[in-house]
Amino acid sequence: MSPQANFDKAAEDVKKLKTKPTDDELKELYGLYKQSTAGDINIECPGVLDLKGKAKWEAWNLKKGISKEDAMTAYISKADELIEKYGI
Repeated sequence: MSPQANFDKAAEDVKKLKTKPTDDELKELYGLYKQSTAGDINIECPGVLDLKGKAKWEAWNLKKGISKEDAMTAYISKADELIEKYGI
């Protein structure tokens, strides 16, 4: 399978986890997903009161500078780790 196909499959499989991952695991996945699909962060940081938006922004911002291909590879590895940990 191509890297894109593996990435798409991992993104679908993560939605089927038996148990919800921790917030830190979800933020890691989100940051890698956004870096894989959109590249470096291109939006302003949300306001102080938007806690969820700010957490997502920070997770994505931490991945700044990683190539889309490397982010995809890291996302697939993280997804595989979570699938093994929580099952689907």
